[in-house]
Amino acid sequence: MIKKYFFTGLLVLVPLIITAWVLATLINTLDQSLLLLPVTWRPKEFLGQDVPGFGVLLTLLTIFVTGLIATNIFGQHLIAVWEGLLTRVPVVKSIYSSVKQVSDTLFSDSGNAFRKALLVQYPRQGSWTIAFLTGTPSGDIVNHLHGEYVSVYVPTTPNPTSGFFLIMPKADVIELDMSVDQALKYIISMGVVAPNEVPPKILTDYTD
Repeated sequence: MIKKYFFTGLLVLVPLIITAWVLATLINTLDQSLLLLPVTWRPKEFLGQDVPGFGVLLTLLTIFVTGLIATNIFGQHLIAVWEGLLTRVPVVKSIYSSVKQVSDTLFSDSGNAFRKALLVQYPRQGSWTIAFLTGTPSGDIVNHLHGEYVSVYVPTTPNPTSGFFLIMPKADVIELDMSVDQALKYIISMGVVAPNEVPPKILTDYTD
């Protein structure tokens, strides 16, 4: 009976503790943005103490204002000038261009990255795992491939931010009728949190 109560307590407390830890880490990290403000503008100067979470509000406000500026003609022209300056710096040009291409693909409404959850055989035949569609091969790679291929990202578990990039035959890829969020939960939980049971289907359209 004691063992039952102990594990029941773990089931209740562990998710709460991990959630609180993640939120605290996120808030503490974003609060570092206050260091960008002049000392006289920081909350400690007005209130006599630091205000946890103020950096989060500052970060969100900065992102909102940046997006607001970038959506008008003047802002677009300003960004074009700024990017033109960055592309003239040798090392910065390579880093900025690469990061911008990735961010445009991931966060743009018209992007295709991570729009579909897939079922693929990896790391060997007969062993299956979940992957995400990232697009189709391009450049000189296409000249060395015969048939239709797709680019996929196979995340690791329980940390999906690391993984492997694979180019696979389209015929070997199965599209799953589950959202990306459901697939991520399934990966992070190492298969414990199962998605809704739905019949899979062969990938037919990866350009929507």
